[in-house]
Amino acid sequence: MSFARHILFPALRLLVWAVIAAALVKLAFFNGAGGLTADPGVPVEPGGVFTDPVVTVGTGTVTNTVTVDATVTADPAVEARATMEGTVGYLAVAAGDRVEVGAPLLEIRQEVPREPLEITDAEGNVTVVEQAPRVRRSTVTAPVAGTVTLKVLLDQQVSIGEAVAAVAPGTFSVAGPLSAEEQYRLLDAPSEATIEVRGGPAPFTCTGLSTGTEVSPASPASPDPFADPFAEQTPGSGTVQVSCAVPAGVTVFAGLAGTMTITAGEATDVLLVPVTAVQGLFATGNVWTVGDGEPVKKAVGLGMTDGQMVQVTEGLAEGEEILEFIPVGDPPAGVVGPDGLTADGTV
Repeated sequence: MSFARHILFPALRLLVWAVIAAALVKLAFFNGAGGLTADPGVPVEPGGVFTDPVVTVGTGTVTNTVTVDATVTADPAVEARATMEGTVGYLAVAAGDRVEVGAPLLEIRQEVPREPLEITDAEGNVTVVEQAPRVRRSTVTAPVAGTVTLKVLLDQQVSIGEAVAAVAPGTFSVAGPLSAEEQYRLLDAPSEATIEVRGGPAPFTCTGLSTGTEVSPASPASPDPFADPFAEQTPGSGTVQVSCAVPAGVTVFAGLAGTMTITAGEATDVLLVPVTAVQGLFATGNVWTVGDGEPVKKAVGLGMTDGQMVQVTEGLAEGEEILEFIPVGDPPAGVVGPDGLTADGTV
């Protein structure tokens, strides 16, 4: 037993490790026939032929439908402004009152001095009589229907153009951001969209669809501590948004999230190609036609798109073959690649 534990078992363990090492060397440097797998001095030639995928120009129907993430927002209060300088002489409403459009909110009074009046009696004596000032009045009315907030007090002096009250309409809008591609697709947008509020009522149609720019300037009081101090700083950023009004009778709340679906047209029985095959997606673009030789770039006219297929209005015919993807050009001379070489093969 002592012989097996001290001599036989260690010898067997060494033999097993030797067999494993020999197998790893064979797998790493030799093939099954016992020779080297490849001559390191001979380049390996690819065994297959790679070609760019092509598509055939066909016809079909394309619907320009844009869906954006949207949020319900309360419409802002509309300010009522003084139309002349003077003193608040009368308040027609109290804060929190509900008014209709055009309802009087308050009155501004302005005293205009008058020249003294001279009265001559029968004996020729002249008496100067002071006249009371002429009082001008201006009534400020509600610009919209809603709930009133007063910004002035009785007998307060106000100037022309000063905001003296505000009326919150109590209505809501739905707004969402647009990407650059979506802005192009909505140049001829309709006046309404379909809204679906998560956890809210059934999908409904909102009206008065419009787009605008909401600017979000950078705050100089809170600079980025990790920003490059030598980099060019931009004053702010802007987000283009699309919005529409929630119709009366639909119950929503500010802050609810949902989707806005806008259908801006449909084209039937038109030439269609994938957007991946076109360089440029608005009005004009380029495609690469396939012939006997190298692909040839060709200018085309573009129409409606659904984000996956785009209508070709001119430049191509049904049945023509084009590259499915825009070809990648060679890197410009002088640009160093990951292998340390430039486009012309120099270091």
